[in-house]
Amino acid sequence: MKGVLVKDLYIARSNILVTIVSLIVLGFGLSFLLETSALLVLAPVASTTAVFISITSDAASKWNKNVIIMPVSRNRIIGEKFVLYILLALLGMLTALIPCLLLALFGADITPGSLCLYGSVGMSATLLAGGISLPCAYLFDPEKSQIVFMMSFMASTGIIAGLVLLINLFFPVKGNILLSFNIVLAISVVWFFASYRIAARVYRKRDIT
Repeated sequence: MKGVLVKDLYIARSNILVTIVSLIVLGFGLSFLLETSALLVLAPVASTTAVFISITSDAASKWNKNVIIMPVSRNRIIGEKFVLYILLALLGMLTALIPCLLLALFGADITPGSLCLYGSVGMSATLLAGGISLPCAYLFDPEKSQIVFMMSFMASTGIIAGLVLLINLFFPVKGNILLSFNIVLAISVVWFFASYRIAARVYRKRDIT
């Protein structure tokens, strides 16, 4: 899997670099308008676009047809995309922390609680969206999968809202905001790994030849 992962990082390196620089600049820009911690919601979402660049590149270069004759299982090929997705999401999160921490050193009102809350929301949205869009990338052609990719992030916000309303039936969310969104994050993690199992099964049955 390491070689496949390096291949995708090589393909998407320019996009990753642009995303990192953009997030840092955006973070300092947001400090004049909004709470800088809010960047943690956007950062993991924006950073995962490189995964779909690699999937589109694979389809365009017919890489999927060549790799099936190599000693690499289809489960590992799919697993690499999910690993890459998580790594890029975490990279985006760490990048967003740079302007947050620097501004906090200069007296900005950034608390550990706000960082944890926005980080939890951002990762939840990213994992929910990835759990929808990654399997679809192997069900549809590249054009349709790009549409699903964009729509999945809108769907993830609706799912998060629904989960919060469901949690509110058991205990008040307003008084336990961080706990509530950590529960949402835990559900998102479970969904993401369940999605990997679905995507692997779809990819195993798909005729690539």
